[in-house]
Amino acid sequence: MLKKIFLICFVFLFSLFAKDENKIVVAGPFATVSHPIMHMIQTDALKDLGKKVEFILWKNPDELRALILKGDVDFIALPTNVAATLYNKEVDIKLLNVSVWGILGMISRDPNLKTLKDFKDKEIAVPFRADMPDIVFQELAKKSGLDPKKDFKIQYVASPVDAMQMLILRRVDHALLAEPAISIALRKTKSFPISVVAPDLYRSVDLQKEWGELFQTKAKIPQAGIAYLGDTKGKEKLINRFLAEYEKSLNWYKQNPKEAAALVVKTLPMLEELGLADSIEHVSFESIKAIEAKEDLEFFFNILEKSEAKSIGGKIPDSNLYYK
Repeated sequence: MLKKIFLICFVFLFSLFAKDENKIVVAGPFATVSHPIMHMIQTDALKDLGKKVEFILWKNPDELRALILKGDVDFIALPTNVAATLYNKEVDIKLLNVSVWGILGMISRDPNLKTLKDFKDKEIAVPFRADMPDIVFQELAKKSGLDPKKDFKIQYVASPVDAMQMLILRRVDHALLAEPAISIALRKTKSFPISVVAPDLYRSVDLQKEWGELFQTKAKIPQAGIAYLGDTKGKEKLINRFLAEYEKSLNWYKQNPKEAAALVVKTLPMLEELGLADSIEHVSFESIKAIEAKEDLEFFFNILEKSEAKSIGGKIPDSNLYYK
């Protein structure tokens, strides 16, 4: 009798914690890299493989780490430096692709600020201290001959939404933002496309163009993509199919901004639909396999290692980071 009770309890507990083999869980931030996943869910993209795609939002690195520790996530949308950091901390992760190559820009009340040097001595709201926006800003400032700590009055905030709100409420005049926050701020202040009266806010420095000019390279930065958690052996069919469907949905997202914005806002209501639709033409999207983007990634990681090695987990990751 006791054996039977034990067996029933074991089966019950196993059913609670066992992974649902018919479900593919994708964790991502509310940033653009996650948005094609909403279309994959709507179209039931992996239906013929018997898999349902589910999206889980992570808001900060601590939430991401908690999801990884729980072990119930298959794919992650994340900044590329975070993928490198996780790999260097011996997380079993493979970077699959890079899909976001340009998303960062300065936004200002002053239409005359054209380069990062023009922001010297200005107070700037910057989200995510020591994360992707801040990392790129710091590197560009140094390359411009400026000291990020002394030559700017940086006010760090928790998220792009906070920086955007500070702009809208006129608590700051300048901010570093990622799309769609730039376009949403322009919409909320009626500065888009061109106000009949003087716009309240202006698009200023495109950080990708600044990167290309200062580092004498392409005007794009391998900023974010998709990674797979766990052993990829025997999962190749699923992973390759996921990548193909993600690319299809990314192309749909680019070509149908109004419909895409309406779809994304259903899952991420913290975003504003019109501003999100505006933002799509200002983001540099291209789904490139990580192994094919290795040269661009290592160029980026090399700059980070020399300047702030902990931003990539202490060293440039070896080639085992990349899914082949």
